[in-house]
Amino acid sequence: MSDTEHLRAREPTVGRRSRADYTGGVYGSMLAASVVVGAGALGDFPRLELVGLLLLTGVAFWLAHVHAQMFGERLVRRRPGRAVLLHVCREEWPIVEAAVPPAVAVAVSPLLGLELTGTLWLALSVAVAGQVGWSVAAARRAGAGWPLVAVTAAVNLVLGLAIIAFKLLITH
Repeated sequence: MSDTEHLRAREPTVGRRSRADYTGGVYGSMLAASVVVGAGALGDFPRLELVGLLLLTGVAFWLAHVHAQMFGERLVRRRPGRAVLLHVCREEWPIVEAAVPPAVAVAVSPLLGLELTGTLWLALSVAVAGQVGWSVAAARRAGAGWPLVAVTAAVNLVLGLAIIAFKLLITH
């Protein structure tokens, strides 16, 4: 089966996801928030280490998702080729994109005069805001009405606040 045939065979799922799904962004934002919460023991260069940790974790989870998708393709079909691989890589890229804003927040935190604790809170807040933003974008792009957009934003805000509560529990 050619790459084009593979993509056509996936079309009901792929077409729907590429047009309306930012699940990776929501997931990546939650992942970034969790990284910030767990980043209690940083070394001599905590901001640089946290930026690296955020970006590398995003890339690692992106690669894991690409691998899982390709493994699934391999189980269902014979050899998924380059076109399928590139499509899956693009489809899962929002996981990495979601790690960038919290990493940027960490990088610019010295310009804002923030100590490390303030930096962690800023990065966590940016990650939670990203989580809500990605969910709103996904809902709007899928054609959801404003009531459903509000519900998805509220649910993701509650999930983000739960992550913040975990941080409060861990640090106190």
